[in-house]
This record gives sequence, structure tokens and C-alpha cells, in this order.
Amino acid sequence: MTAAPVSADAAPSTGGADWASNPRYATTLKRRKTRSVQVGTVWIGSDHPVVVQSMINEDTLDIEGATAGIRRLHEAGCEIVRVTVPSLAHAKAMGEIRERLEATYQPVPLVADVHHNGMKIALEVAQHVDKVRINPGLFVFDKPDPNRSEFSDAEIAAIGARIEETFAPLVQLLKAQDKALRIGVNHGSLAERMLFRYGDTPLGMVESAMEFIRICDRLDFHNIVVSMKASRAPVMMAAYRMMADRMDAEGFPYPLHLGVTEAGDGDYGRVKSTAGIAPLLAEGIGDTIRVSLTEAPEKEIPVCYSILQALGLRKTMVEYVACPSCGRTLFNLEEVLHQVRGATAHLTGLDIAVMGCIVNGPGEMADADYGYVGKTPGTISLYRGREEIRRVPEAEGVEALIQLIKDDGRWLDP
Repeated sequence: MTAAPVSADAAPSTGGADWASNPRYATTLKRRKTRSVQVGTVWIGSDHPVVVQSMINEDTLDIEGATAGIRRLHEAGCEIVRVTVPSLAHAKAMGEIRERLEATYQPVPLVADVHHNGMKIALEVAQHVDKVRINPGLFVFDKPDPNRSEFSDAEIAAIGARIEETFAPLVQLLKAQDKALRIGVNHGSLAERMLFRYGDTPLGMVESAMEFIRICDRLDFHNIVVSMKASRAPVMMAAYRMMADRMDAEGFPYPLHLGVTEAGDGDYGRVKSTAGIAPLLAEGIGDTIRVSLTEAPEKEIPVCYSILQALGLRKTMVEYVACPSCGRTLFNLEEVLHQVRGATAHLTGLDIAVMGCIVNGPGEMADADYGYVGKTPGTISLYRGREEIRRVPEAEGVEALIQLIKDDGRWLDP
């Protein structure tokens, strides 16, 4: 039995003239509108490209090693580099690290990570970096009381007043120097009173951040970036969605720094990070990202750019379109893709397709700048967009592709 055709007007929820205005069907992402926050020479916010960050693993007291680590990361494409500053001595060392970078390399946007009772450390290091990251659960830290059963309203008010008194000098200093602050909540380090009131939940994470945001607002300071990191992707995603909604509802359009903390290593660490970061970016949430891997920090950077490029948010490398291969494939597709990638990976801004046959090839690669398609056994067709340009023997295919790119003036030597 043949189904009757359905007109566009009969399905207004998914078709007809309304579909193009439905954000669920958008083919380009619309980012959540945020204010712009400057970190050194880099801007974070919805009017700017999503920024890639990472963190060195050298001890900040090792001036030479830390300087080299920052430079390696920056040369790998990291746009903002974070360093850990656990003591006053580490904070003072950042001054020398910054001087060495400027003398031997170039200025690099730097963020200092400050945790337990870090007010003196933060005030010192703020002189030497572009942004200070504080953890609301640890910044004014009281050791948990195992015998406690509740917090009274008076106790919560007193703690809040102590936090504001302690935090205000840092906010005022950053404001005076026109520097930035990251309010970086971690799911695993919520303050005891937040756990009593809200539990170990995304809501507790949001309330922890909002307490510090409101202090900043009372002090008329707005160079703020917020993060809501967790080691479980579903918790992290829920916290960021809730945080974006809360800030927007209360008139705080601050940028968000995305990341799944402690994601691990290898393929799973990369997949886990992508599972948390990519859906939020697809919803328009997120202005800067870090992929946290238990590997050399430089290995995080390609993952970040791959996520951004896959979503159409950055174009920093060649986009390769390749079929998975099947019985129709007329050459060793995996080997040829490897050869094409090896010859062209240094280029930027191009889409190159490698397709095994002409059945799906020309159609599936229609948006590519160049195509390498199996035409007949032993013969390759080269395409520019949708147009077949020439046919060459398979043995000459990769070189002919390179020559076509050169003919178009889009080739750069490695």
C-alpha cells in the first residue's frame, strides 16, 4: 500500500514555512549572548571565537620549566594558559615567569589557579597574571565538622559576610587593574554549608557560583568568566544549563568556560570530554573550553580544535570528508586518506573529500572544496566542488590533487 503524500502545510511542527525559523533545525549554531571579557590579548564572549585553554603541569616554582611549559602550550595553539599557584612563593614566581616569557618569547595570556584560603596568594599573583581563578568551595575554607547536623540561618549569614569581607579586596584589585576573574566551581569541592542546604547537586554548584557573582555585582565588577566542572558529563551539562539560565534570568550575561574535569586519558578521555562539551556548544552555551586529559597538556589542544571545527565554531585545520569504505570501493581508502592527510594537513580552511566510488561520492562530498573519487579501477577523478576537473591514474592521484590546489592558489608550503 502506498502512503498518501503529506503536504508541508499538514505538518507545521516540522515542515512548511515554519521549519527554517525553528532553532532545533538550525544548521549553524546561535550562541548565548554574553558580555566580552579580556584576558591579556584574548577576548572571551559570544562576539568572539570560542577560546581554547589548557594548564601546564610543571611546578610554578620551577621558573625555567614552567616558562618552557607555557611556551610549548602556546605554540601548540593554546590561547590562554593556566598555572597552579598554591603558595605565596609560587605567586611571586609568576612575576619572573611572565618577564621571561616577554623577554625570550612573547606575552602569553596567563591565569593563576588559587584554592584553599588563597586571599594573600591571589592578591600577590594578580599583579603578574591576566586572570585569577578562584574556587568558591575552597577560597574561604573551613574544615568540615563531622558532628555537624545543620547550619543555622545565622551561621550561614555570618559565613557569607566573612566571604564578602575576604573576597572584596581581590575584586577591587582586579577591577582597578582591569583584569579578569574566573569563578570556577568544582562538583567535588562544594562548601559544607552548600552540601547541607542543596546536596551534592548541580543546584548546589549554581548557588555556590551565584554567591560570588552577587558580591562582584555589589562591587560593580563584571570581568567575570564562570565554570561548573564535574567529572561526570551529565552532572556537568546539567550544571552549565542551569547556570546559564540563572545568570540570564538575573541579568548576568557572563561567559562560560566549559570542561569535564578529570576526564582521564586515551580515547575514553577524549570521548568523555566531547560528550560533555559538544552538546552544550551545540545549544549555544560556552565561550571557552578545556579538554582535561591525563596526558601531556599539548595533547589537549587538537581535541579542543576538533570539537570546535566539527560544530562549525572554528576552522583551524583541513576538514576531511571520507566514506567508511564498502564493497564498491575502488582503492585502499584508509591508505589513500592517510596519504592525502599527510600531504595537506598543514593547510587551513579547506574541505577535502576522499570517496571510494562514484555511487555516493560526488553527492556526499558536494560541499567539499576538493574531491578525490574512485572513478573506475585504477582511475581517480579529481573534483573542484561539484565539478569534475580531470581523471588521472591512481598512482598519480595524490600529486594531482596537490597540483590542483596549487593551480587555484590555495597551497602553502609546509
